[in-house]
Amino acid sequence: MSELLPLNLGRRHFLQHLAALSATAATAQFFTDSLALGADQLKRRHKSAILLWMGGGPSTIDLWDLKPGASTGGPFKPIATSGSAQICEHLPLTAQVMHHLAIVRSMSTREADHNRGRYYLHTGYVPNPNVLHPSYGAVVSHELAGKLGDLQIPPFVSIDGGSEGPGFLGMAYAPFVVGSNGQVRNVAMKAGAERLGQRMHLLQAMEKGFISERRGPAAADHAKVLEKTLALMTTPQREAFQVDKEPEPVRERYGKNAFGNGCLMARRLIETGVCFVEVDFGGWDNHQDVFNTLQNNKLPQLDRGMSALVEDLAQRGLLDDTVVVWMGEFGRTPMINANVGRDHWARSWSAVVGGGGIQGGIAVGQTSADGRNVEGEAYQSQDLMASVLHALGISLDKTYTSNNGRPMKIANGGKLIAPLFG
Repeated sequence: MSELLPLNLGRRHFLQHLAALSATAATAQFFTDSLALGADQLKRRHKSAILLWMGGGPSTIDLWDLKPGASTGGPFKPIATSGSAQICEHLPLTAQVMHHLAIVRSMSTREADHNRGRYYLHTGYVPNPNVLHPSYGAVVSHELAGKLGDLQIPPFVSIDGGSEGPGFLGMAYAPFVVGSNGQVRNVAMKAGAERLGQRMHLLQAMEKGFISERRGPAAADHAKVLEKTLALMTTPQREAFQVDKEPEPVRERYGKNAFGNGCLMARRLIETGVCFVEVDFGGWDNHQDVFNTLQNNKLPQLDRGMSALVEDLAQRGLLDDTVVVWMGEFGRTPMINANVGRDHWARSWSAVVGGGGIQGGIAVGQTSADGRNVEGEAYQSQDLMASVLHALGISLDKTYTSNNGRPMKIANGGKLIAPLFG
């Protein structure tokens, strides 16, 4: 137990407190021994979701909705899959698990700016200067965390990126950010158990003082996170973050890179009881040299990590209760620009979902022969979010109240994507 705890809160002021709450390896070992649980005991049947976030806006016309023969189609060829839909030839491993996944080819959104699109796809709401809306992970954690029993690590984990925040639901539902290597940054582990106890006592006294003075919800939220932090530092469940404990063949199958490690960590976290994990895989803003970038960089990593994750979830009996979502903030233009790239395009693009009772092996909706427009019914961010929440057993009738007293419908009142549910 000489190594650092492999965790990172991802919130500057929490990191500052954590740095003051460090414990010796011997103390950590004491708590590990006293709280040790068998691997089977850590695994619970629970609803959960994994978001594979493709930051930058992936070229879905080259991945999931190819247009062979069209001037907009690009050089890649479609291949058959284990489902009824064809996908890109450079995703051969993913093609073998497509009977578990559905492609929504008729996404049509209005936000073609990175930041606005990211916010919209994470929350179901367009940005509003008067209110911060909760993200997928915050909503799912808020609704499901109370059913997680003895979970001692955060219910919402974001790997290699900060996700979007908890909005008006409060910091108790903020993403817990870790690197795909599981390392802690800015957290020392050199103070002894006595100093840890003294600092905890002092900090808790300060928290109680702030709460008693009724300075708003921030102090109470911070106290909750602090309590969870201590539990996190002393629980064996933190081993879920340590992908290096997996057998070498498993790590090779996922791909020994940031995305592969993130997918493997996501599986381990879901097994432990976490209800929402986001894996950030950026680098899709391909305004130039898009086809070379996809073929030689992005798609090989995506193919191994995503296919291994879906395969493992299915083999371990977890996919029925775990929804997997693949998406970015928008797609990319059907038109190929002068730099052999594709630009931002929100009018017609694809997302991929599966698990949790969602019908796999199908493509929902379609785009025109050149990919420029959705033909038939189009779906927006709030519709995809509503469908994911429905698959998790979360009621779409729920309404929240924002900090300024406004009623906010869960998933912005989105409609179900009915074909996903047969």
